Amino acid sequence: MLTTDTGNIESLRRQQQLAFAASGQEVEAGDAHALPLPLDELAALHRNHPAVREVHEGGLTAIVYKLHAQGRDWAVKRARPQCLVKNVDGQTSFLNEVQRRAELARLQAQSGGTQRWRGLTPTVYASLQHGVIVSPWIDGRPVRAWSERALRQLFSAGRELVRAGFFEWDFCPGNVLDDGDQVWLFDFGYMYRFDPLRHFNSAGTGTSVPQCHLAERIETRHVFGWLLQVEETDGLAAALLAFRLEKSIALDTYLQLHAELQADGADATVLGWLGGLIERWRAALGGDLRGLYLQEGWRSHTLDLEDDLHGQTCTPGTLRRAAWLLRTLREASARLEAAPALSADDAGLSTGDLIGRYEAKQRLAATLQLTPAAA
Repeated sequence: MLTTDTGNIESLRRQQQLAFAASGQEVEAGDAHALPLPLDELAALHRNHPAVREVHEGGLTAIVYKLHAQGRDWAVKRARPQCLVKNVDGQTSFLNEVQRRAELARLQAQSGGTQRWRGLTPTVYASLQHGVIVSPWIDGRPVRAWSERALRQLFSAGRELVRAGFFEWDFCPGNVLDDGDQVWLFDFGYMYRFDPLRHFNSAGTGTSVPQCHLAERIETRHVFGWLLQVEETDGLAAALLAFRLEKSIALDTYLQLHAELQADGADATVLGWLGGLIERWRAALGGDLRGLYLQEGWRSHTLDLEDDLHGQTCTPGTLRRAAWLLRTLREASARLEAAPALSADDAGLSTGDLIGRYEAKQRLAATLQLTPAAA
């Protein structure tokens, strides 16, 4: 876990990971003796292999094969020769996932298989140099509609990770599976270490990006994409009802996290920051829920749009988010300003200038769309 309060922990992590990747050193997790097939055979796996049952090419870092061997099904991730995310975090995402899996496997072993880590896909074996991660096959699907059970399970898993010093940035639909009984986190390529007793997250200095936190990441990368679909299909009232459920669960989670971090010795900055989020949500749930929906929705859709533009990983979903932003600017600009929802960079612009800015982003997103196989 990072223990420095000074400097940019994000830049330091990137420098260290690039240097490690260039060194050619190996990182492993799990037990190679537990593999369903020889490691070299798994590292060369292809769609025509007789044990391959399915091929999933939507991942930006790796291709996932459903493999049937030794009487059961396995998930085999094979790293792409080059990650489709065009930035440093993309270049090091497979390395990062193997590192996190090694650390999480140790924590799971120390906990004696308790329920604390339920929902994290276990690692059979992972190797950076072979470009392979093997785990049990989860017979689940991406979450299309969030139930109370699924939301509580995801927030619970996220809370445990935060408390243990792991910050997950990418709760996107492809990384979260639901088997009907349990929600599973499948990918740890953008999960980084941080100190939860002194830091808000793993970005910047650890306290320089307070807008990013567990609930925000779940909302930005997944839930608000679903709420947008609810709003378009069933109307704003239905979206607000679904948002109330999610925010109530987020509030319960943060009340528990605040108490746990306080007991663990978190400093006043972290506890005050969490307390501020708790009070804002509590007030909105008892009052102006639509105002909070507008705030959180604007934040989530703008951040997701920027993430996709930065990584050059735009999809039809990116364009739908851009359309929501433009529609909201045209129909509710006064409410956006009153919320306040606009970022510091956007707040100084007129509505017309903002529309021009986001129309340009929408056009750029359209040119950066991934091919269907990659998206």
